[in-house]
Amino acid sequence: MSDVTYYVALPFLQDDDGEPVAGNAEECQSPTIALRRAETMSRMPGSIGAVAFSRTGDPAIGEFGDAKLLRAFGNVPTDLSAL
Repeated sequence: MSDVTYYVALPFLQDDDGEPVAGNAEECQSPTIALRRAETMSRMPGSIGAVAFSRTGDPAIGEFGDAKLLRAFGNVPTDLSAL
């Protein structure tokens, strides 16, 4: 199977200690939709921000490259290497 690119919108919330935590990611059909969804997520109640990113890889073997940040909205962590 060939490589596939996934586009994702991911909100961030704060835990009880005020630390940022990732919310529920949503897969999107295109980078434009991921950007719009992340911007909307960043304004939802309880949200401190959101990011839109993409990942490319081969789902048949489970190998994916690093996430590529499309855009960050709001107050999100600077280290997104865990995406």
